[in-house]
Amino acid sequence: MNKIPIDTAFDVRADSKGRDPDSSSPTLQKYHKILWSKELPNGKLFRLDDTKDNAYLYHNSELGEFFLASDSIVHTYFKWKSTQNIISQIPKNEMEQFYNLAHTIGGYVIFPGNRVKGQNTINQARGMSKAIKDRIDLTLECIRRHYVDEDSPLADTLKRYSDFFDLFLDFKGYCEFFLLQDLATTDFENVKYFLPFTDFTGNQMPKTVEEYQLYMHNNIRFISSRNSRISEYIQELS
Repeated sequence: MNKIPIDTAFDVRADSKGRDPDSSSPTLQKYHKILWSKELPNGKLFRLDDTKDNAYLYHNSELGEFFLASDSIVHTYFKWKSTQNIISQIPKNEMEQFYNLAHTIGGYVIFPGNRVKGQNTINQARGMSKAIKDRIDLTLECIRRHYVDEDSPLADTLKRYSDFFDLFLDFKGYCEFFLLQDLATTDFENVKYFLPFTDFTGNQMPKTVEEYQLYMHNNIRFISSRNSRISEYIQELS
C-alpha cells in the first residue's frame, strides 16, 4: 500500500510565505482534503475538491453543495494586548511549544466558508463573540447544543449551516468524523472545557498566569491527542 503523506509535526507556517496558513499553506489544504474526504456516518462519501475556482475545498452531490474553509481552532492569544502581561510571565520555551504545536494539523478544522444572506460565517462569528473568544471548546459546546436544539451564543449562525451539520447526524458523528473525541466525554453528552465552564457568562479569556497555564496545558494535551488520532487514522488508510 502507498503511504499517505501526512506529517502531524509539520508546522503549516513553513509554506504559507508569512501569510495566514488557513488560506496560504498548500500543505494544510492538502491535509484537509485527505483527512476529510471520507465516508459520512450515513454511509455516503464526502469527497472534497480543491480545483474549483474561488473555493478552498468544495463538495457538490446529492448531499448538497458545500464551500469549506480552513480554520485554526487553537488560540494562544499570543498577540492580544489584553494577555501580554500574563504571557510575559510564562517561560518562553513553554510558549514556543504551545505556539508551534497550534500550527500543526491537529490545530485546524474545516467549517463552511460561504456567507449565508450576508451574515457572518462560523469562523467569523466565533471569533467576534465575547462569549466564545475563538475557543474551540466553547465552539464545540455550541455545536453540541445545536444537535439537541438548545440555545447558545452561536445558535443562529449554526442554524444557517444546518445542512452541513446534518451530514454527521449527531454530535457524536460530528466529533468522530473530525477526530475531536478528546474534547468530549465518552458518552458525547458533554464537552471537556479548557477552563472551568461559566455557561458563556463573563470573560472567557484566561485572567491569571495560573488560568493561562491551565488553558495552555489542556490545549496542548488536546492537540497532541488529536494528532495521534490523525496519525492512527492515516495508518489505517495506508
